[in-house]
Amino acid sequence: MRTEYEGQFDEESIAGNWLDQFATWFADAIEAGLPEPNAMLLATADADGRPSARTVLLKGYDQRGFTFFTNYESRKGRDLAGNPRASLVFPWYHLHRQVIVSGAVRKVSREETEEYFAVRPRGAQLGAWASPQSSVIGSRADLERWWEEAGERFGDGPVDPPPHWGGYLVAPDEVEFWQGRASRLHDRLRFRDGKLERLAP
Repeated sequence: MRTEYEGQFDEESIAGNWLDQFATWFADAIEAGLPEPNAMLLATADADGRPSARTVLLKGYDQRGFTFFTNYESRKGRDLAGNPRASLVFPWYHLHRQVIVSGAVRKVSREETEEYFAVRPRGAQLGAWASPQSSVIGSRADLERWWEEAGERFGDGPVDPPPHWGGYLVAPDEVEFWQGRASRLHDRLRFRDGKLERLAP
C-alpha cells in the first residue's frame, strides 16, 4: 500500500518559532475537519529503557510546551516517574503532515490540574476515581461498580480530582514539522536549540 503525498513546506513559509508554527498547523487540522485533531501519540520509556506508547489528547499548549492529563499511577505515569522524558507525534495523515516533539516532562501545578478537572464531564470525573488505570482488574462489572460507588460518594456535590490524577507538561527541546511530498522527498524542518534545521527525508 502506498500513497503519493502532495504538499510543500520550506524555510520561507515556516514561522519564526515552533509555537507559532504549531498553532498554524493545528488550526489547519481543525479547519480540515480531522477527527480529534488534538490526538497525539505519547511515547515513554521506563527506568530500564523499555518503551511504551499510547494515544492521549492534547489539552493545552503554550510557550512552556504541551499539556495532557492522566492517572499518575498508570503505566505512562510510572514511566515518567523513572524517566521524565517523552516524545509526541501528531499524525495528521489526511494533510500528509506530522509534528514530532521530544523533551523533558514535569507535572503541572495542582491549581492547573484542578482548573482543567472542573470542566471535564462529570462521568469522566468519576472515572478518574473509579479506574486504577493500567492495573489488571477482574471484570468490566468491577469497573462499573467502582464508577457507581464513586457517584454515590460524591452525590450531587462537586467532584475534586483524585490525588493520583493530574497533568504533565512536555517541554520541548526539539519540534519537527514533517510535510509529505512527492517521490518521498519529504520536507522536514526542525526547531532545536533556538535554530531551524532541515533534515533529509
